[in-house]
Amino acid sequence: MLPYVYRITKYDPADRDERGVCTGAQETVSDHGPVEAAYLEAVAAFAEDTGVRHLAVREPQAALGFAYVGSEPAAEDDGLAGPFPSDLTGFHDGAQVSVPLGLELVRAMLRDTGAWCRLEVEDTFAVHVGWDQYVYVGSNVPCEAALARTSELGLFPEPLDASPYEAVFDEPVEQRLADDVFWARVRWCVATREAALLEETHVGNASRWHRLADGTLDAVRARLTLRARLAVWPDLSTDVAAVVAGLPAEGLVESVWEDKGGRITGTVADETQFTALAAQVRGARAAVLPMDVDGRSPLFTAVLPDGDGVLRARWRTEPTPSDRDWAFLQTLRRGQTVTGTVTEIASFGVTFVDIGGFTAMINIPELSWRPIGHPCDVVAVGQRITAEVLDVDMVRERVQLSLKGLQDDPILQIAQQVGRIVTGEVTKLVPFGVFVRIEDRADGFEGLVHNTELAQPPAGRPEDTVRVGDRLTVVITDVDPTRRRITLSHTGALRPGAEEHHHA
Repeated sequence: MLPYVYRITKYDPADRDERGVCTGAQETVSDHGPVEAAYLEAVAAFAEDTGVRHLAVREPQAALGFAYVGSEPAAEDDGLAGPFPSDLTGFHDGAQVSVPLGLELVRAMLRDTGAWCRLEVEDTFAVHVGWDQYVYVGSNVPCEAALARTSELGLFPEPLDASPYEAVFDEPVEQRLADDVFWARVRWCVATREAALLEETHVGNASRWHRLADGTLDAVRARLTLRARLAVWPDLSTDVAAVVAGLPAEGLVESVWEDKGGRITGTVADETQFTALAAQVRGARAAVLPMDVDGRSPLFTAVLPDGDGVLRARWRTEPTPSDRDWAFLQTLRRGQTVTGTVTEIASFGVTFVDIGGFTAMINIPELSWRPIGHPCDVVAVGQRITAEVLDVDMVRERVQLSLKGLQDDPILQIAQQVGRIVTGEVTKLVPFGVFVRIEDRADGFEGLVHNTELAQPPAGRPEDTVRVGDRLTVVITDVDPTRRRITLSHTGALRPGAEEHHHA
């Protein structure tokens, strides 16, 4: 906050009542003449006293589409047709403008024809234009010469603790950056046909729309304005008649349409503009149904950082469910331990777990080190579990968990038993041998007895020697924990000198 802040007005303090409301005869709009010129000269004097030559445009805004509200009639290009080109290139957050160009912006704001912004030099200088010709100037020096000059010009400077137009923004969640991870997610959503449009809000209340395709995504990204707010949307509807029919009887709505040439336009309108809006939309090849402005919800959003990757824009996007998921995923790391509740066991075997409002998943192989037939053998819906974060996919916004990751692998104990003789149940016959469960439990490990180790001389077929359910004495000859393979021998267990039998 700057130490020296002044409110500059054309209103004599003697003409204000006890509530500070002006009771004089001064108009509350610009005279487009000497008083307006006095305001500009006063701002220039403060800039000169502070020693600034350039100002930064912060949080620029433009007229609200068809639903324009201002003190004067709407002007072409919001009153910025002189200082800037028709597409307002150069009028964006962080744009550096000379003091003369900054004064032209002050003039446009005094006339209240649609454009507004803060003009600032960080920790040094600020100019804010408020309602009814109130101008607030802040500096890091007293600016005594500028104060005297302002009074000579017939204006009234008054000291304040702070400008009422200081930037204050709520930050409900961490702001998502339009970084490489964001663009990877956009590309994935385009490839899966979930997303098709990008809304670029480079100026408050004024958006540019871009159609997204995998082959053009890099080109779209390259022409975006630094610090713009971005919103990714699904595709438009080709049922234009339904779009037009969906216009309500009254209220404020937003509509977006794509004309025959592929140009995408978005605007906000109220019932007084519905007839004109409907005429434009009828000729479109695709459009989106009107939505209440406050109820808009894109797929996900972000703000473009500066060229060095640092976010310096102070404004924020309204977070979507996907943005809130992104913020939560930012807190997760591989190997981290999390606690959650099993919410669903899908028919295809995946277990879904709620971890703080985000649904993570556990694939069957990660439920247990031991062989299982179905997830229900290990977990149940409603059960609280603790698991290890196996992977965080920021592009697909998926989290994979592992229940077994927090448990000791029991096969390592089996590996220490090589040479032991056990007796277990034959569970399966295969052409090359038989499987024997070597632990006395339903999910016990099984090992393979190859045909060559089943009998001497070797049997031609396993079923010539044993049947499923038979008890068979075997020796553990090898354990491969990585490949989860246990090798057994029946003939080896019968050789003289073998260890005492351990019955499984």
